[in-house]
Amino acid sequence: MKLLYQTHSPFARKVLVFAHEAGLSGTLEVVHHETSPTQRNAEVFAFNPLGKVPVLLRPDATALFDSDVICQYLDGLAACSLYPADPEERFAALRRQALAQGLAETGIAYRWETVRRPEELRYAPLAVGHAAKLSAAYDWLETNGEFDRPLDIGHIALATTLDWLCFRALPDFRPGRRKLASWFASFLTRPSMLAAPLAGETQD
Repeated sequence: MKLLYQTHSPFARKVLVFAHEAGLSGTLEVVHHETSPTQRNAEVFAFNPLGKVPVLLRPDATALFDSDVICQYLDGLAACSLYPADPEERFAALRRQALAQGLAETGIAYRWETVRRPEELRYAPLAVGHAAKLSAAYDWLETNGEFDRPLDIGHIALATTLDWLCFRALPDFRPGRRKLASWFASFLTRPSMLAAPLAGETQD
């Protein structure tokens, strides 16, 4: 299988870390692609009409896109599932994943209003609103992160997103949030995270 990837995408990295944790990294050929709302990548668009990575190209089957879909597909190939079987635990894991996805999307939006958009086009109140959402999510995680549970898709999504937030120097989640910071520091040492480091800048 071929994974269309981007070394500075939190969503693509989630898939690759998941593949490592599921024991499937050796089945993937990882190919970096630069994508951006302002730069069309024809090869990625050929498989995903949104022009985004990750995209999983499967032999003799249709391409899959969106990190959530790809992770579920890979989980079906793994010897042991990273999606809890118990319904309540499964929904807790999926909720963590959803929050991680929202954090990444909010972080991307915050960067547009503080770094990426030309200065004269930035809207400061919108940046403030995005920062408030990030802070509220960090506080929720400190209380409701359930970090003592066995590893699942929610933990992987959360760790890769938090690391991307650090990578992009976005509002820091660590001050005053001891449990969240401690869990994150420990997760960073996992071989799956070390095998898929973040790197590079968005090419607009």
